[in-house]
Amino acid sequence: MILKVCVGSSCHLKGSYDVIEALKDIIRKCDVEDLVELRASFCLGFCAQGVTVKAEGLEKPSIETLGKGELLLHNVNCENIEDLFLKEIYPFIKK
Repeated sequence: MILKVCVGSSCHLKGSYDVIEALKDIIRKCDVEDLVELRASFCLGFCAQGVTVKAEGLEKPSIETLGKGELLLHNVNCENIEDLFLKEIYPFIKK
């Protein structure tokens, strides 16, 4: 499974670096380092919707479906990333 955090100009200004650092800790804490690949991504095209995280390789996406096994999380920040990860991504990681 791949998690892409937008680091385009708008998301960068809204704290994407902090989201990446928080995700590193959450992935480690959940012991899924072997199952989740964290990547930075240039603009994902949702500049007005805060930091965007795209998850690829999920079995049943639940937020905004892009295609089979993909979803987007918008307005992500350090305060909500752990809750979003645990509710929207973690249950669908192929173990």
